[in-house]
Amino acid sequence: MNAAVNTEDELARVVRDHAGRLAGSLVSLLGDFSAAEDLVQDAVEIALRRWPVEGIPDRPDAWLFTVAKRRGLDVLRRQQNYRAKLAELQHQDEQPVAPDDRLRLIFTCCHPALAREAQVALTLRVVCGLTTAQIAAALLAKETAVAQRITRAKRKITDAGIPYRIPRDDELPERLTEVLTVIYLLFNEGYLSSTAERAHSRDLVDDAEWLTALLHGLLPNEPEVAGLLALIRLHRARTAARFTPAGDLVLLEDQDRTLWDRTAIAEATALLTRTAHRHHAPGPYQLQAAIAACHSEAPTWAETDWRQILVLYDMLLTLQPSPVPCLHRSVALSYVEGPSVALAELERLRLDTYPLFHATRAQFLRDLGRDAEAHLADERAAELTANPAQLDLLRERLAR
Repeated sequence: MNAAVNTEDELARVVRDHAGRLAGSLVSLLGDFSAAEDLVQDAVEIALRRWPVEGIPDRPDAWLFTVAKRRGLDVLRRQQNYRAKLAELQHQDEQPVAPDDRLRLIFTCCHPALAREAQVALTLRVVCGLTTAQIAAALLAKETAVAQRITRAKRKITDAGIPYRIPRDDELPERLTEVLTVIYLLFNEGYLSSTAERAHSRDLVDDAEWLTALLHGLLPNEPEVAGLLALIRLHRARTAARFTPAGDLVLLEDQDRTLWDRTAIAEATALLTRTAHRHHAPGPYQLQAAIAACHSEAPTWAETDWRQILVLYDMLLTLQPSPVPCLHRSVALSYVEGPSVALAELERLRLDTYPLFHATRAQFLRDLGRDAEAHLADERAAELTANPAQLDLLRERLAR
């Protein structure tokens, strides 16, 4: 691999990991989503020209921010409020983002003036730096529709002059659901990527946990914030066993449970228990965390309490009757009532473009001895997924 390619790879990594933060910080200064994204893009184009010649800077994210900020000054010089903004910029530290900038930006993107779909798509794009394709995969939507939502949302925020700030305490509840949705989707994208570039992203998972912890500090009595934090930490506690050293995905039933972080599991479970004792009406994130806790506390796959998990999924579906939780419930159902009943439940879902639907269907068919149909279902799952580790796992099944 030559130096130019290495430079491009490093720049791609920096953009992937930091573009959302850079844009968020610039939005706070300029008050314009589109202008902030354009400035980041301009800085990336300059890096593409200069890094192969001058070398990769020691702090590439700070370098991009400095270049983008300087170009932002040029924008501000053409505006009437140049002097006030210039003073603000000149006194700002060179760090690319303030500690709570991203959280403030999330609350801005989740303004009630925007439709819920637009809130989620805009936040994932501007704050979290996900591509339109990644957002479309996370939302089970078409890329063109997602792109249109983002464009309309940016225009509405700019036209309406929506302020960039954390809302007042009395405004928080009406935006909290959307904020939690965004962080949850960010975590999912990091936990198992929807793209072919990587199997997972520890940075995105770290970001999701950090944002949730920040939100928990801001709203310590909100049970669903605590539930989401417990959910993320329970999944992170099993990270060391999810992939082999070669990067192959290891299914939960095959994981080496001695690699799980038992201290983290105990702390997350304790957080969940304390929250449950204070509030007696668990919401969707608390219930998902409780399901994760059941898996995390089982000594072996065979000793998993599937009946308890099935009850928790039934409770979850009363609050969140959507197809993906139904799919996961069907797995629990297969261990309680058998694969035939589970397959019948699964067949009712409309998830034809979702790879996990076909992979799960293949497993049920295989358990029923319908190997030819299982093979076709695994082939369909492989056609639909871009995640390299998931694809390798499916190819391994197909080769048997």
